[in-house]
This record gives sequence, structure tokens and C-alpha cells, in this order.
Amino acid sequence: MEFVWFVLIGIAAGWLAGRIRYGTGFGTVGNLIVGVLGAVLGGVLFRFLGLSANTPIGSLVTATVGAIVVLAVLRFVLLRRLRGR
Repeated sequence: MEFVWFVLIGIAAGWLAGRIRYGTGFGTVGNLIVGVLGAVLGGVLFRFLGLSANTPIGSLVTATVGAIVVLAVLRFVLLRRLRGR
């Protein structure tokens, strides 16, 4: 059952991050990928800061913050590659 929650929170976090950064989502699969990567990165970042998410809402916030960071890093890398050409 934990896996199902992880996937659902990942989809929601990816969708929220897309809405916050770009005003739109990335489709179900894109939202899932961004959200799951964000959940992992957000967990690491929050643990580093001494914070923890013990509720579904806390997990969603953690994953969304991580997903926003993932999108920012991807944008930075892609823009840097395009400017380098």
C-alpha cells in the first residue's frame, strides 16, 4: 500500500510543481517521473535540514518542493546546453 501512496503523491507533486513553475502539468507519466524524482530529492533535502514529513500532506509538500528543485535544475542544465552551442 505504501507504493500506491508513493505513486499517487508523486503524480500530485509533479502536477503541482508543473503548475507552479510553468502553469501546466506534464501529463500523467511526466508528472509521475518529476514527482518521484522530487520526492527522493525533497526527502534528502528535508532530512539535511532536520525536517521530516510524517503525514500525507507533509509528504506532498516535501515531494513538491523537491520536484520544483528538479525542474529548476533541468531548466538550468538545458539552458546552459543551448547557450553553449
